Amino acid sequence: MKDQLLVMSYNLKNAYDVTPNSWAERKGMVRDLLQQNSPDLIGTQECLYNQVTDMLEMLPDYDWVGLGREGGCEGEYAAIFYKKDRFHVLESGHFWLSDTPERVASVTWGHVVTRIVTWVKFMDRKNNQLFYHFNTHFDHESSVAREKSAHLLLQTIGQIDENLPVILTGDFNAEHLSKPYTILTKEGALSDTWFMTNKRLNEEKGTFNDYCDPNGGSDRIDWILVRGSIKVDSVGIIADCPDGRFPSDHFPIVATLDFT
Repeated sequence: MKDQLLVMSYNLKNAYDVTPNSWAERKGMVRDLLQQNSPDLIGTQECLYNQVTDMLEMLPDYDWVGLGREGGCEGEYAAIFYKKDRFHVLESGHFWLSDTPERVASVTWGHVVTRIVTWVKFMDRKNNQLFYHFNTHFDHESSVAREKSAHLLLQTIGQIDENLPVILTGDFNAEHLSKPYTILTKEGALSDTWFMTNKRLNEEKGTFNDYCDPNGGSDRIDWILVRGSIKVDSVGIIADCPDGRFPSDHFPIVATLDFT
């Protein structure tokens, strides 16, 4: 249908890796993957500022919302890219995964790395539909931090207009059915798009390939969750490995959505 929404969650890996996985060597593959699939919304993780600017140069149909997790342009982003001709940004913001979420770069749960959430309230110009998109990257070391992050995220989403749909994308650094996943999906608070349709691409694969595993590991650690009146047409993992090379150490996950 013409009003369907293709949403992608994609950890692009930061630009610190060296050859053969440097950003300079990977960004052309990222561009090709994104141009081929043409997602309407992309929740990205790990981009540094130079990667954000490269993305905008490579993808002129998109604009973005984001903030470096250390404040300003510093540190990794949980940036949201969107097709600028289709969507209008009504509101946007950021908060940190800590006991003091409004304090820039705050860390209070024992994890070492600063973690951030970026959110946008969009209007879809095709149908005037209003909705929220949240995007994040949970800690890779601390299970306590991941669980507390899930509680804070769920609490924050619970405070917005319950009549408006919500899309949550992210690298959650946890397998599906883990404790953070259960927290986010308990009692139907959020639903996993993966199980809202029978049309699944590469359903046997995971999403963390680590630059070496074409099967993407053992499970999906990247999820697209939703709340509200949303129907899922299809989902999938884009496991592209052109000439045996990996655009990122994660495979992107996608979901085609309809607002009902």
